[in-house]
Amino acid sequence: MSPLQVSAIIFLCIFGSSLLGMWLRGILPAHHLDADTKDLVKLGVGLVGTMAALLLGLLVASAKNSYDTRSTELTQLSANTILLDRALAYYGPETGEIRRILKIATARTIDQVWSTSGAALPSGSGGEILFDKLQQLAPKSEEQRTLKSQAQSIMISSGQTQLLLFAQSGSSISTPFLVIVVFWLSMLFVSFGLFAPHNGTAVATLLISAVSVAGALFLILELDHPFSGLIQIPVAPLRNALSVLGK
Repeated sequence: MSPLQVSAIIFLCIFGSSLLGMWLRGILPAHHLDADTKDLVKLGVGLVGTMAALLLGLLVASAKNSYDTRSTELTQLSANTILLDRALAYYGPETGEIRRILKIATARTIDQVWSTSGAALPSGSGGEILFDKLQQLAPKSEEQRTLKSQAQSIMISSGQTQLLLFAQSGSSISTPFLVIVVFWLSMLFVSFGLFAPHNGTAVATLLISAVSVAGALFLILELDHPFSGLIQIPVAPLRNALSVLGK
């Protein structure tokens, strides 16, 4: 499911819990809502709220770390693409076809990652073709041998980065963590509704609070999908690399 769909379900769970609490208030005997009971509930929800805050912090840290890692790897891939093109340019005009294939492969990567599925970088055959073409080069001087070796090293590094991005395409957020957080938040909102007055202002406050919590979790989930949605890793590094390839 998309982050928006998951966040909508979270909102329904949380706001529904607050309405459940308000309904329970209407059917529970009066001695279940006395001052001592209210104090005990406050202690319990305070503990649950603290634990929920700790797990929310872990979710934020996990999603942000995954986002930053993929962003760094993408920047490194862009730099390696430019370095590879420069090394091939210095090698000589016989690398013209390789540089053309490199530009096509880079443009295809941008289209596949940001324009369609928003998935991790594809592991298509472009890299294999480039490596085979590079292997076929026959250096005629020591300088060309050095440039070929450098180009091979850069290509291997780029391949490793692409594989890392592909391997990290799954979610970094633990589903059990998310389920437990939502459950705890729902229990908190049950307690809010249990002692809330039955009026429009109270319902509106609970509604806005539920939207705010669901919105925060939506942003966390968006961070975990860095190639799609509202919080995307910028495509600018690869576009900048594409603009200078072949020149």
